[in-house]
Amino acid sequence: MPFINSVINWINFKRINEIDLFKEHPFDTQLEVFFDLLKEASDTEFGRTYDFKSIRSEKEFKERVPIRYYEDFAPYIERLRQGEKNLIWPGEIKWFAKSSGTTNDKSKFIPVSKQSLEDVHFRGAKDVFALYLKNNPDSGVLFGKTLTLGGSQQVNNFSNKSYFGDLSAILIENTPFWAEFIRTPSVEVALLEEFEEKIAKIIDESLDENVTSLAGVPSWFLVLLNRILEHTGKSSILDVWPNLEVFIHGGIKFDPYREQYQRIIPSASMNYMETYNASEGFFAIQDDPDSSDMLLMLDYGIYYEFIPMENLEDENPKTLSLSEVELDKNYALVISTNGGLWRYIIGDTVQFTCKKPFKIKITGRTKHFINAFGEEVIVDNAEQALKIATERTKAIVKEYTAGPVFMKQDQKGAHEWIIEFEQEPNDLEYFVDVLDDALKTLNSDYEAKRHKNLTLEKPHLLVAKPGLFYEWMKQRGKVGGQNKIPRLANDRKYLDELIELQKRL
Repeated sequence: MPFINSVINWINFKRINEIDLFKEHPFDTQLEVFFDLLKEASDTEFGRTYDFKSIRSEKEFKERVPIRYYEDFAPYIERLRQGEKNLIWPGEIKWFAKSSGTTNDKSKFIPVSKQSLEDVHFRGAKDVFALYLKNNPDSGVLFGKTLTLGGSQQVNNFSNKSYFGDLSAILIENTPFWAEFIRTPSVEVALLEEFEEKIAKIIDESLDENVTSLAGVPSWFLVLLNRILEHTGKSSILDVWPNLEVFIHGGIKFDPYREQYQRIIPSASMNYMETYNASEGFFAIQDDPDSSDMLLMLDYGIYYEFIPMENLEDENPKTLSLSEVELDKNYALVISTNGGLWRYIIGDTVQFTCKKPFKIKITGRTKHFINAFGEEVIVDNAEQALKIATERTKAIVKEYTAGPVFMKQDQKGAHEWIIEFEQEPNDLEYFVDVLDDALKTLNSDYEAKRHKNLTLEKPHLLVAKPGLFYEWMKQRGKVGGQNKIPRLANDRKYLDELIELQKRL
């Protein structure tokens, strides 16, 4: 096919050289992106407000333009949705990616400009295959189809001037016609809103295709793959698609699901490739199959800043540029983009694992942690501790969430974990002990609060009934797409909802 040949040529020559270039010159690349963004937006309302034309340095930009959360952008976004132009990015922005809400809004509507579609989201998808084929030159992945499981929100009309939906739906709406030849299911099925109906129709359409790659969120894809096994009576997905070779995943940590995938795709040659993409942009790609950290993509039209987590609550938190970050420190990610987001706190936390080139891992969310007693447990701590506990006890965790048990007159504080097991440990008490010890090893603040049970008791564990988390997410209208099960919370809202639902199941 001419398309396949052109893609391979693009991958093998041009793009890999460009990636190597920004790996060698990261600071120059980011500086070029920074000034290009300012120049492009200088005549917008936002650019005139902060006089982008007169900014001569990163330092001046940081002093002049305040850091923003979604709520601070909401007035601009509301005007954009009504069809106003040249507000935060030149020209018209008519696409808005709908994502989970904030304290003040039920949903967020992230602007997606033409430039961010082309230079960020589509470029990121191409780079995934560029890097994959670099590492797997004999791959046949492009000679089959990619099975995608996107969002359950179709593109909808705001005001005949703008449209909103899941990012995956927006990408499908804007994908060139030839994508139909390399992707399954069809657009009509991919955009179905009802998750159960979508699953059934994906099975109908895709079983006879030559599927060589999967792309989606691990938790929801696992639901689909298990349904396929039930439907076909097969014990392995490779019995359905023998040429399957890679799962491109993102959205949530893969480690809690790895063992379940290895069970239904029992092949040592199956590849797993992590990406870090969101409604706001495409940020990083796993470029080394032997390491789970991801290469920070520096030339997509995104300028990065990083707030040390200890400074996040400061009135005017200081941000660090790429040249100032340190390894193994937790940072809140701040972005300025060609979608018109300026010094925007995305809500994710990352750590740098390497600086030559710059590689990161996602450690959690700025609001998803447990710090009810000064223990500062983040999602990365929880994931690592669970990995140790499952390896020691031969358990398999399907889903989980955790939160605080608050002190009462006759009760010390604790963490309560609700865990749905694929394979339950033989000794639950031992599982809790290993989890507790692992958290102490990983987090000195937690260890201090657990010392002699002075502040925190040993974790409490509730074993969830099968299907509890799926039913909970379904009742919340958050099945499929980029919806994520919240792993940690600093209050008991999620715990109490799950406990109440468990009683009714």
